[in-house]
Amino acid sequence: MTVVWILSGIMLVAAAAVTMLRLLTGPSTLDRLVAVDTLVAVTMCGVAAWAAFSLDTTVTYSLAALALISFVGSVSVARFRVPDIAGKSPGREREV
Repeated sequence: MTVVWILSGIMLVAAAAVTMLRLLTGPSTLDRLVAVDTLVAVTMCGVAAWAAFSLDTTVTYSLAALALISFVGSVSVARFRVPDIAGKSPGREREV
C-alpha cells in the first residue's frame, strides 16, 4: 500500500509542476486562469489523498473552502478581465 501513496504523491507533484509551467508561460490571461484552477484542483486532490492516508477527516473542511474560493475567483476574473490585445495597453484609446 505504501507504493500506492508514493506513486500518487509523485503524480500530484508532476501535475503541479506541469501546471506551474503552463501558469508561467500561458499566452493569455484565460490560459493562466485555467492553470490556476487546475492548480487548486491538484491541491484539493493532495489534501484528499492526505486525508485518506492519515485517516483524519478534519482536513476535509478545507476542501470545501478551496472549492468555494476557486469558484468565486474564477468567476470574478472571467467577468472582469480585459481582453488581451497585442501591442495595446489597457485604457488606451484607439488611435486614428
